[in-house]
Amino acid sequence: MALPFGTVGLIHPRSGLAARAGLSIVNAPGTIDAGYRGEIKVCLINLDPSETISIVRGDRIAQLLIQRIELADFTEVDELDETARGEGGYGSSGGHAILTGGGSVDPGTVDPANGSDTAGDNANEENPT
Repeated sequence: MALPFGTVGLIHPRSGLAARAGLSIVNAPGTIDAGYRGEIKVCLINLDPSETISIVRGDRIAQLLIQRIELADFTEVDELDETARGEGGYGSSGGHAILTGGGSVDPGTVDPANGSDTAGDNANEENPT
């Protein structure tokens, strides 16, 4: 397969296999550049620890989406202009949920408008009053 210049191929899992059998793609979506000319391989993962999945040649295990892409020209500069976010990394822009002790999200403690904590001083208590 030779993708046209200005396009990219994105390999996605098939939703039925993911829902029924727990079969997905490790690096979804996988990316195929327009200049690539080799065999297309898909890195699969079985997310169901109790069920073995058998795959044979010809099984439909993934789907390919071909999408136009914007090709950008970059200009090297000595320094970047300032932004509100600055150099803040993960979680610095707000909007993140607060995890409860079991690793689940407690949506009642996050203001969806700005991502701020709405639980106040009771955020870490088991039974706030």
